[in-house]
Amino acid sequence: MKTPDFLKKGDTVAIVCPASYIKDHIKNSLSILNSWGLDVKIGETVNAQHHQFAGTDRLRASDLQNALDMPNIKAIFAARGGYGTVRIIDDINFTNFVKKPKWIIGFSDITVLHSHIHHNFNIPTVHGQMPKSFDNSTLEALDSLRDTLFGNIQIFQHKQTVFLNRPGIAEGQIIGGNLAILHSLIGSQSDMNYEGKILFIEDVGEKMYNIDRMLWTLKRANKLEGLAGLIIGSFSSMKDSTPSFGQSIEEIILEKVQEYSFPVAFHYPAGHIENNHSLILGKQVKMHVDKHEIKILYI
Repeated sequence: MKTPDFLKKGDTVAIVCPASYIKDHIKNSLSILNSWGLDVKIGETVNAQHHQFAGTDRLRASDLQNALDMPNIKAIFAARGGYGTVRIIDDINFTNFVKKPKWIIGFSDITVLHSHIHHNFNIPTVHGQMPKSFDNSTLEALDSLRDTLFGNIQIFQHKQTVFLNRPGIAEGQIIGGNLAILHSLIGSQSDMNYEGKILFIEDVGEKMYNIDRMLWTLKRANKLEGLAGLIIGSFSSMKDSTPSFGQSIEEIILEKVQEYSFPVAFHYPAGHIENNHSLILGKQVKMHVDKHEIKILYI
């Protein structure tokens, strides 16, 4: 496995928009990245709009391609998610990226990039805050992102009392991201091998029955039975139906993995939330899960 070099002060990073367009200015986000000692290059797509997208498919593909190919750029931030990365992923040439990997940062729709890169090149990427979400981010989440990118994080601990975890110990690469995106990639050139991995999932704004359906799809596609572990992030702004679906998110998930023995950690602080802590996807970790706590050690 090739791992990108961790950042250091003076490095150049890029911001591009591979999906939806930016409505809000990201001036404060630039100030934050500058305060970390980073020089920021703004892609053409940051100020572009074509319908709901940050420019045409051709422009978004070209902008991402340029950032991947420029040797002085050490990391690429997706400015936001939304929708659109799947429309350009097959037009991207990763040859130079594979020769000299750089960090790809984002979440939500950027799960397309995470999954595609992991499946095809086995190079780690960062699931973390994007410039559009910096303004509403907790300080802890931004610190997590900075520490992750600069190589200052080895272990992460989180306690929660909302719903009991299923205890256990696991070791493997963390993979995953947004559940709806993972579901949409099944059977494609961006679909990962889940066997022996620790799967992280999160989502936002879905109906309960949609979560149930997507998880059944993953289960029937044999994505769940070979997992080493499961980390459940934020499932925010979920919607019930009338009559009610009748199960909580936690119950929906446990039902799908009840016959398996791997540990399951709930309410991990990552996803479409202000306290969106970073994860290095594709990185080997040891995970210790107790009833109320999870510890993740990068190895």
